[in-house]
Amino acid sequence: MSGHSKWATTKHKKAVIDARRGKMFAKLIKNIEVAARMGGGDPGGNPTLYDAIQKAKKSSVPNDNIDRAVKRGSGAESGGADYTTIMYEGYGPSGVAMLIECLTDNKNRAAMEVRTAMTRNGGSLADPGSVSFLFNRKGVVVVPVDQEGKQVSEDDVLEVVLDAGAEDVNDLGGEAFEVVSEPTDLVGVRTALQSAGIDYDSAEAQFVPDMQVELDRDAAGKMFRLVEALEDLDDVQNVFANYDVPDQVMAELDA
Repeated sequence: MSGHSKWATTKHKKAVIDARRGKMFAKLIKNIEVAARMGGGDPGGNPTLYDAIQKAKKSSVPNDNIDRAVKRGSGAESGGADYTTIMYEGYGPSGVAMLIECLTDNKNRAAMEVRTAMTRNGGSLADPGSVSFLFNRKGVVVVPVDQEGKQVSEDDVLEVVLDAGAEDVNDLGGEAFEVVSEPTDLVGVRTALQSAGIDYDSAEAQFVPDMQVELDRDAAGKMFRLVEALEDLDDVQNVFANYDVPDQVMAELDA
């Protein structure tokens, strides 16, 4: 789930993903296949594929699985599916705006499963354009503070990324920095960090909200259940939402 900057919430997401490792692997592999199909099987000439492979590797997807996905997507090996990207819009608890990004080979199945997950968990689908205007597509790179025992500061990151097109650097609870740029500058930012010897957790285009809805404990619990239900669907790749959970509320939920 994306669209907020609370590191505690990000850690909550990671715990959920760890419990669904098999589904996560399948989604990462699907991203690699599509990237290879769209831009070719050479990561050096296909930045989208490069970032998809890096994300899979950082999530411990086996190299053999990654290689086969590249081959299927590029046509070097048979068996690749014809995936289509679909974006659904909707509302969650407390009027939270949501974008649900699907990558599917069956549009009818995806639509039915997303609608069911939304209605069963306090959400509702909306007409196209109803909430998408509340988000901007941005390049987002997450840089961990701990760099193999060495600590990187916000000034360190700023010094490297500003000339590469970064618009903003946000502190994610003292454990990581979020570097925001235009999507077209994402590769430049990522490359600048690599050249400076600074590692990153992820580099991808995301939908970032213009404004956020602060949730109390009850609404946050409902929102997490809805997001988890959506992310548990095979066809759902990403869920973007404009909610924010205060640190105190997040601590209560963790407890």
